Amino acid sequence: MRVRLVLLALALLAACGTPATPPSTNAGEQPLIVFAASDLQFALAEASVAYAASGHPKPTLSFGSTGVLSQQIENGAPADVFFAADESFLAGLEQKQLLLTGTRQLYAIGRLVIVTRTGIAPVTSLDGLVRTDIGRIAIANPEHAPYGRAARDVLMRAKLWSTVQPRLVLGETVSQTFQFVQTGNADAGIVALSLAIATPNTPYTAVDASLHDPIAQAVAVLARTTQAAQARAFVAFVNGAAGRPIMKKYGFALPGES
Repeated sequence: MRVRLVLLALALLAACGTPATPPSTNAGEQPLIVFAASDLQFALAEASVAYAASGHPKPTLSFGSTGVLSQQIENGAPADVFFAADESFLAGLEQKQLLLTGTRQLYAIGRLVIVTRTGIAPVTSLDGLVRTDIGRIAIANPEHAPYGRAARDVLMRAKLWSTVQPRLVLGETVSQTFQFVQTGNADAGIVALSLAIATPNTPYTAVDASLHDPIAQAVAVLARTTQAAQARAFVAFVNGAAGRPIMKKYGFALPGES
């Protein structure tokens, strides 16, 4: 009889949906939501793994164009940290009091490179973009992607804009722009160095950085976060002794770094 009563009690608990192990309600254990520019998809993913290995909850990463992510933040998107590809977007958010005071800081200077699809000779200079075997040329949309704006500046200062503009295809992000070249939907593209480095067997040619304004990339903790301490800790990790080597591995550096 006693066994039957025990079994009946367990059955009633199961019927009520009582969980075997109650979920944690400790807000500090919830993962950070990190918005990040798409040029960081490899570097920040590796940094987040290293951060988790150091004993912290692994952040949830959401990549996109800096302009679109910035707009989402203005519209109330639930994020804790924002790694932008252009510090001017953070300046705009700061003016609207959407950043946690004192957390805005530079984390990288971005670099542009020319990549070429498989099957044709690599483009080794900007002038090579006008070769007869180069049809469509991919850049990120300059309206909301900092790397696209820099690519447009490069083409204009090199006096190639009017020549190549009819052949341009625009990616919504610099990552999508790179994919256009990888899949053969564009013959060449001007993309982030970090993406080329992360993709094996991708030849690339560095673009003269003097042809565009510096791609100064900045990060900040968002004012609406409920995990300010963890958010600050992740930013400090990326910009600290453990994170800097990872960022430099993908071509990112800060002023004064070799």
